Amino acid sequence: MKAVAAAAGALGLVLIWSVPANAAGDDVLFAFSDPTISEASGLTPLGNGLYATTNDSGDSGRVFTVDSRGDTVGVTHWAEDPVDVEGLAPAGGNRVWVGDIGDNNSVRDSIRIAKVRVGRGERTVSPTVYELVYPDGPHNAESLLAHPDGRLFVATKDWGGGSLYAVPRRLDLDRPNRLKEVAPVIPMATDGAFFPDGEHLVVRGYYSATIYEWPSMDRVGSFRTPDQEQGEAIGVTRKGDVVVTSEGIRAEVIRVDPELVGEVVGEEPSPTADPTAEPKPDEAEPKTEDDGAGDGGSTGPIALVAVAVVAYFLLRKRK
Repeated sequence: MKAVAAAAGALGLVLIWSVPANAAGDDVLFAFSDPTISEASGLTPLGNGLYATTNDSGDSGRVFTVDSRGDTVGVTHWAEDPVDVEGLAPAGGNRVWVGDIGDNNSVRDSIRIAKVRVGRGERTVSPTVYELVYPDGPHNAESLLAHPDGRLFVATKDWGGGSLYAVPRRLDLDRPNRLKEVAPVIPMATDGAFFPDGEHLVVRGYYSATIYEWPSMDRVGSFRTPDQEQGEAIGVTRKGDVVVTSEGIRAEVIRVDPELVGEVVGEEPSPTADPTAEPKPDEAEPKTEDDGAGDGGSTGPIALVAVAVVAYFLLRKRK
């Protein structure tokens, strides 16, 4: 994981040169008190002061429930030996989607998602696990997003610019479910989340985050994320607050300055109800014609290309 930080550090210096500076209004909500939460790669607000998080590759399949003081109040064990868990997304009520979607060397034939129960207390569950396949071959990914209507998406972590893929609304247990490419997103995406209004989503990298309109996927703007050891996770609360956290023992969970987010969006996204557990039967939105040049995915500057290539090869060595 440290190789990622070094590589992305150089890349991030190029990517964030044009986004606003860190906001003075960022607010540290708490720090994880549990030292076993050492590589937080996903963060999902559950409501009532609770948050779900998970470690990435190297840990068993478990999701931690943490209260507003940072104390672990629940652990859900859902798999003994996942490949590379990287993302969480709300699934309605006291459940989250877990994304076993990491693929640093882009060699996996399929990736996996599972809906698991979380909350206070310790439990072991055996959830239904669904296989997903990309239409264009393997990708590395760390971002699992859920629209408030329940539709799931995966954003890939590609050095030259990632893509958002839609998960089928009706999942088949007996065979791999084919993803559908929707639109380009920023390169080196480490996590993402929809706002509760369903009209915006945010995708972050190590040093900045970009907000898009939905379903057009037009880029709204970007902001720098708080400085942390290796910031990867991002979530949005039911009130529309953006929260982030980082890998590292006793990492902080920080609320991004709401005024900064509001300036990027133009107005603060309005809160709505929870994501529902069952999605609607509509088809996936078509891929946008936008080539991604305005969303942070442009590779025009020679320096960006050179640094990105270095980051790419370092990332392929990551375990």
